[in-house]
Amino acid sequence: MDIVIIGSGNVAAVLGRKFKAAGHAILQVYSRNASAASELAYEWDTESTNYKSLINKKADVYIIAVADSAIDDVAGDLKLPGKVVAHTAASVPREVLRSITEHFGVFYPLQSLRKETHHLPEVPIFFDGSDDFTKRKLESLAHSIAEEQVAEAGHEDRLKLHVAAVLVSNFTNHLYTLAEEYCKKEGLDFRQLLPLIQETALRIKDISPQKAQTGPAIRHDNETIGKHLELLNDYPALKRIYLLLTESIQQAE
Repeated sequence: MDIVIIGSGNVAAVLGRKFKAAGHAILQVYSRNASAASELAYEWDTESTNYKSLINKKADVYIIAVADSAIDDVAGDLKLPGKVVAHTAASVPREVLRSITEHFGVFYPLQSLRKETHHLPEVPIFFDGSDDFTKRKLESLAHSIAEEQVAEAGHEDRLKLHVAAVLVSNFTNHLYTLAEEYCKKEGLDFRQLLPLIQETALRIKDISPQKAQTGPAIRHDNETIGKHLELLNDYPALKRIYLLLTESIQQAE
């Protein structure tokens, strides 16, 4: 397919690379950040623009990969009748694009994406569309970069998926951050925890996270929990989180 990427951030960059690797042609990159758009265009051997009026009108699909709060602004005076236009946000309904075209939808990548990434990660895609033509087009595009990790999902389901994604990705990463800070202050090497982090993540590919749960909380090992809490007396915020998660694990049994 011929594609125009609208945006130049993390999602735009990684999806663009996935599209290129799948054999699609990126006709143009549009972004208000002219420098970032130019950099991606150079990488993909295509053209860029920072003027909405100069967006190429000959593509099959237009992917709007910008911040949720910027979608309205992009959609404002953009007119692409007959074209398939989709944004990549989980929490924004497809109808925000209604004024652009009759073929509007969503192309949501459920993955934490960074443009600095040197490899192309697995990216499950959840799509939605205003009509069957749009859905078929977006589903075909999704299968080209995600193979079998593709599903249709309406607005409510995407919101629910996004909540779950925040729990397993953003919140988990914050716990890594807290652990790293604790290790630094206590003179420990956080990297020594990496095998444990990797093993925990791999384990839930085969069994339910609940069945994979280990540690003093699930064992009701109050003696060890007490020792941990004593060590955390100088870290009141971390101590509160430890207590909250211990209680949550025990209640989930």
